[in-house]
Amino acid sequence: MANINGAFGLRPLKKMGQNTNSTGATEYRIASDNTNAIYQGSPVIPLAAGVLDIVGAAAGGTVGLLGVFQGCEYVSSVTGETVFSNYWPGSGADSNFPVKAFVYDDPAQLFVIATSNVVASANTEAEVRAAVFANANFATAASGSTTTGLSSATLDLNTINTTNTLNLRIMDILNDPENSDFTEAGVGIIVRLNNHFNSPNGAIAGGTVSTTGV
Repeated sequence: MANINGAFGLRPLKKMGQNTNSTGATEYRIASDNTNAIYQGSPVIPLAAGVLDIVGAAAGGTVGLLGVFQGCEYVSSVTGETVFSNYWPGSGADSNFPVKAFVYDDPAQLFVIATSNVVASANTEAEVRAAVFANANFATAASGSTTTGLSSATLDLNTINTTNTLNLRIMDILNDPENSDFTEAGVGIIVRLNNHFNSPNGAIAGGTVSTTGV
């Protein structure tokens, strides 16, 4: 049976270890003149100006990830009223007020992401299970839907490798009977952000991290 999952970006699931799973988000800022749409579930990066933005490449790029975008709050330049939204539309904010962004930024946070494709080397559960503790990249990470506000980020099975600069570390397969057809896209994969900007190890120059994959 085909999977029912579409793309939804990175969805917080739980924490590593026995930490309290609050799925809490930290407040940051988006530049009021930022014209890039940022969707719920999008990986975001820190900028030198003290603000954040959506990743700049479909596969995620090489900048250490700050976390995953939850939503934002800003004052409308049209109505003067406070807007709460699950995505930043890329315009419409009154520059006299801050654009607040809320980000799941705990390095220990685990997320679910849907697979984007099927490849010959990973079209059974056993083959995907063998990729646990390896790394992978996004198939797409910089786009989404202005209707739902959700990111279209998915995991590209073609990229599974031990390379430590890939953005995602595969931690498990989601136990989800309605999305368990490994011959189709849409299988839920549990991941963590591999090159997290706020990791105790830290992301170092060039987007690499000081820890390695298996």
